[in-house]
Amino acid sequence: MAVFHTEKDIARAKTINKEFYTSDKVFELAKEKLFASGWQWIGDTDMVKEPGSVYPITLLENYLDEPLVLTKDKTSKVHLLSNVCTHRGNIIADRACAATNLRCKYHGRLFHLDGKFLSMPEFKEVKDFPSADDSLHQLPIFNWGKWLFTSLNNIHTPDLFLGEMMNRVGWLPVDDFIFHPGLSKDFMVKANWALYCENYLEGFHIPFVHAGLNAVIDFGNYTTELFKWSNLQLGIAKDDEDCFVLPSSSVDYGKKIAAYYFFVFPNMMFNFYPWGLSVNIVKPLNIHETKVSFYTYIWNETKFNTGAGSGLDQVEMEDEEVVENVQKGIRSRFYQHGRYSVTREQGTHHFHRMIAECMK
Repeated sequence: MAVFHTEKDIARAKTINKEFYTSDKVFELAKEKLFASGWQWIGDTDMVKEPGSVYPITLLENYLDEPLVLTKDKTSKVHLLSNVCTHRGNIIADRACAATNLRCKYHGRLFHLDGKFLSMPEFKEVKDFPSADDSLHQLPIFNWGKWLFTSLNNIHTPDLFLGEMMNRVGWLPVDDFIFHPGLSKDFMVKANWALYCENYLEGFHIPFVHAGLNAVIDFGNYTTELFKWSNLQLGIAKDDEDCFVLPSSSVDYGKKIAAYYFFVFPNMMFNFYPWGLSVNIVKPLNIHETKVSFYTYIWNETKFNTGAGSGLDQVEMEDEEVVENVQKGIRSRFYQHGRYSVTREQGTHHFHRMIAECMK
């Protein structure tokens, strides 16, 4: 297997070894090295509004494929638990419902809504039972407003991934953002998940690929800021319309911000517009196929589908066409690696550096 390394000096660096996009072995290894070790978006608190709410989740279905269940107990505390019975591995909750406990339908093992073991039929003779292993594994939950995040391995603290974004747009009334399922959708992309992320991470292609977006974004003032496990692309508007009304406390006060494009490693995109937020979660399926889920939250309906936050479906189609062609191209025997634009591809270089750090 190739060694993944990207030199720190972007002016000298080469892009990551192409085996990252073409190897089944690397694709599998990335599950634990990249995805299980970071933080993942799991939805929002509206999924479990009332005490007794039970909501099953499959984290990154068809990749991590981890069965989880979100619950709210009678004290209104929210828990994220393994959705796998500790007796014989059956899935416990198979649909969203209201319940006082979690009961396995296979042999009747019962758990409290916080995951603690409650009872089990026909187990009186079993020695040293129950133990801590007989309760459901409880995963960490991190809240930002109504949005929920978790980590399977919990190696890093969530602030390393999400803190810069929360601080930068913390003045936004995120609790007032309303999820619109009718405006949310999935896109199937015939390309490796990392190629999709790389395309997102640079504005270099905007004048060449996105005529509509280029008409409202000031490409000359488009900037990228890098953090430990995330980065930000600032979209500056060409005119005074469809911009954020920034508070004087914002570090961006005085700028004509049309969009905040936050990327959180390895696969989360948070696109803030004056009308609200489009959360884009990149979900690997195999080395050459990816599902991208768009979740739409609106807080200012009067500005919806205007400025940089308009025509997102068209922008997506334009991105997909390019990325799918790249997927075809990188398989060529004549392509090994590329170089970076020092002024325009800092985000892609940073992404490759993060991959290399995790994969070493």
